[in-house]
Amino acid sequence: MNDRIGCAADHRRVQHPAPPVMAACAGASRLAFHTHNRVRVAPTGAGATRLFSGSGGAVPGRPCGPVSNCARSSPDLARSTTLCAVDETSTAYEAAADRLATAAPGTAQVAVADLIRLAVADGELRQPVTDTICQWLRGPAGSSGVAVEERRIVLGSLTDRLRAQEAPWQGVSIDLSGTTLVDADFSGCRLGGAVFADTRFHGTTVFDGVTFEDEVIFQRAVFYDDASFTEVRFEGDTEFGRVRFRGRADFTSAAFGGMAWFGRGTDTWWEDDEAWETVEEIDPAPWEELNEDDPDWPVAVLIEDYQDWEEGGDGARFAGDASFAGVRFDGPAWFYNARFGAAATFAGARFAGRVHLDQPSVDLCDAHWAGGTEDGESEWPLGWTVRSDGTGGDLVPDSSVAPYSQQLADPDPSVRSAGLGSLNQLGDDRPELRQRVVATLCSFLRIPVPFDLHAQGRTAEQTTLLRLRQQAQQLLAERLRPGPGQWKDMNLWLCGATLVELDFSGCEGGYAEFAGAQFHGTTRFDGSRFDRAAFTLNGSSGRATFHGDVLFGAEPPDGVVFHRTVTSRA
Repeated sequence: MNDRIGCAADHRRVQHPAPPVMAACAGASRLAFHTHNRVRVAPTGAGATRLFSGSGGAVPGRPCGPVSNCARSSPDLARSTTLCAVDETSTAYEAAADRLATAAPGTAQVAVADLIRLAVADGELRQPVTDTICQWLRGPAGSSGVAVEERRIVLGSLTDRLRAQEAPWQGVSIDLSGTTLVDADFSGCRLGGAVFADTRFHGTTVFDGVTFEDEVIFQRAVFYDDASFTEVRFEGDTEFGRVRFRGRADFTSAAFGGMAWFGRGTDTWWEDDEAWETVEEIDPAPWEELNEDDPDWPVAVLIEDYQDWEEGGDGARFAGDASFAGVRFDGPAWFYNARFGAAATFAGARFAGRVHLDQPSVDLCDAHWAGGTEDGESEWPLGWTVRSDGTGGDLVPDSSVAPYSQQLADPDPSVRSAGLGSLNQLGDDRPELRQRVVATLCSFLRIPVPFDLHAQGRTAEQTTLLRLRQQAQQLLAERLRPGPGQWKDMNLWLCGATLVELDFSGCEGGYAEFAGAQFHGTTRFDGSRFDRAAFTLNGSSGRATFHGDVLFGAEPPDGVVFHRTVTSRA
């Protein structure tokens, strides 16, 4: 589509960097959601079988017959006595689990205490008891003060066992997906795997010093306040795809033993993966972000023949300060399309493998890269380079791109404005760097606007911020328009960006991605010509929104939302 704005169906495969592949085994899915086992209890009665399941599957030694027949059915008195004891334990467990499931408000902690006592006495019950407590926590949360406090007590009873100094419950996995937690404190716990997909964390959340022995999934979780992960140990792959940190996020001195996934990318499920059976149950928290109106953004897109699951749109979003100071990344560190809305420091971080971290606002002082390329080439912010020591090297300011020197990371608006001017000059002087300059400008525009654009009246600081963003927009527009200073065939990556009074009239370029972008004020695309353009991820999913008037030189794109007047000069 040479002469109009259009939607490209295949841009994800040819334009976006291929993410690293998760560790996999033959015949298994690359990435599994909702894979933690649940407690399964068969119907009771004569001849009934009870199966306790957890991370280790069926618990050996459980009874295979009714209680009344236990002693008489075995010729071995010692064995029958043991089986009776086991059966009494399982019966006590089922009774306590039933009491928790039917507990009246304010009484659940009594049933939880009974369950924990049983698990302390019988180690094989620890995973089933944990599953049962997690299942209760995944139920309706309730908003009263009594309900909130009860849930805190129940969670605290469980985490006390997971961090106990004497006889802790090591290797136990938890599934709190979709749960609402208030002031959750997991500090010092030692866990197997953990699922927090779509979990809503309110109040201060603490994971300081936690050790996760297996895969950890935080997909689409929302931290409404500060979150602390200092000195946490992730021994397996860790997924923070599309997580929203609305407060401060502190990962200082954390260690990621596998992949650290904070970005956008594609996860593949095999066609026969059981995860497809529950894909419809995934229930992300509504987006509800400032200046945006798509409650489903960023979306998960199901494409092709029920074989692919794509994490569309954004990576993790950090509204407040983010600290990865002193973090050790032993596997790939994937931050593609992650968005940092405030200061983001990786000072002193140690990277072993592939890194995709190109946001202009990050600080890499004293960081070191070991040179791993097994999963692909690394990408760093413009203005940083690796001072080679033969394999890897320290991250240092890149003097070859002077006069630009990470000014976009400076809190002083005047310094950032000068940095935009330096980028403009750099692109003029170094044609081979023009695409990197454009990508840096796009990344700058993808930083979330921290105030309501619809509110009446703006502070001087807010007005200055908007001027900076419009300066970046104008720089792009001027370099995309035909003429002596045009930068030809540039690709634009403005997925999810907030654009105010954007004027791309008469602009030309290669591929332009506006999926999920929010256009405020008057927007102009009349006379623009892009080889391909996308305003949605797939059909109407991940669609752009025009909050003000918009002018197109061709037919408006399908699947987007228009709140004001749309004019087409087709």
